[in-house]
Amino acid sequence: MIDLHLHLDGSLSLDSVKKLAKINGFDLPKEDKEILSLMQVSENCRDLNDYLDKFDFAVSLLQTEDCLRTAAYDLCKTLKEQGLIYAEIRFAPQKHTDKGLSQQKAVKAVLDGIHESEFPCGLILCCMRGDNNREENLLTVKVAKEFCEKGVCAVDLAGAEALFATENFKEIFSEARKLDIPFTIHAGEADGPQSIKKAIEFGAKRIGHGVRATEDKEIIDLLVKTQIPLEVCVKSNIDTCIFENVESHSIKKLIDDGVNVTVNTDNMTVSAVTLKDEFKSIKKAFDLTDNDVKKLMMNAVNAAFLSDSEKETMKKKAEINFKEFLL
Repeated sequence: MIDLHLHLDGSLSLDSVKKLAKINGFDLPKEDKEILSLMQVSENCRDLNDYLDKFDFAVSLLQTEDCLRTAAYDLCKTLKEQGLIYAEIRFAPQKHTDKGLSQQKAVKAVLDGIHESEFPCGLILCCMRGDNNREENLLTVKVAKEFCEKGVCAVDLAGAEALFATENFKEIFSEARKLDIPFTIHAGEADGPQSIKKAIEFGAKRIGHGVRATEDKEIIDLLVKTQIPLEVCVKSNIDTCIFENVESHSIKKLIDDGVNVTVNTDNMTVSAVTLKDEFKSIKKAFDLTDNDVKKLMMNAVNAAFLSDSEKETMKKKAEINFKEFLL
């Protein structure tokens, strides 16, 4: 009932897209399935780079303050309706400046939408992998500091991991540490265990995905020793062809090895999945007990970028609601 790895642009509902298209004056296909085909991966998705192409249409809809505020509000309302008690939504403000918005205004618009929804939610700002956006990434970190007491809870590094190695972004996270901003890093998804090791060396408080840790016992041992949480997103990993199906996914081995695992959706629309779907699929595939699921949910509470008192409040809510969430 807590989703810590959830991309705004990858999780726009059909109703929200229709609303955003109207605001933008965009013409949409008449059939819902045609609209969804612009945002959802097909069975022919080849890898992460192919998967990332599905964000282009959503990002084109999110280039004004009104649209960003509306999208954040709608997503938070959806999460509440799905039975979640908290989430950490992430987006890359530098991807939303095509029509003149500053990163600051983009972030404020998303925070306004979150606050208006009255759903408990933190915002993570993504820096992007690339070879010509150093200044944009450094600005994202600076903006995160500006809003860190107003709803922004961390920064991240997202994008084409196999094309732009984690090790190339040391400067970004040195700056984040200097400004005392916690961060998570997408690592061990399209690239191997060395990406996870580098993220830990940089000082990441969590790892986005990290599912390829099982390819290197040294990395597993490091994760067990540090208890740095992994933000695992099973359906997304299958869509990007890291694993063939749920049964072959590394999540059970990670759990059995003692790694600190949390369960998340990544992109509810791109991967056509909800958090409840994720839990049901792994519960069935690996014969998990209710207590196993409860532990995974509590891992998410403990891993959240929240204060200790806020975590205690969330734990109480989770205790009350977790069985109902599984129905």
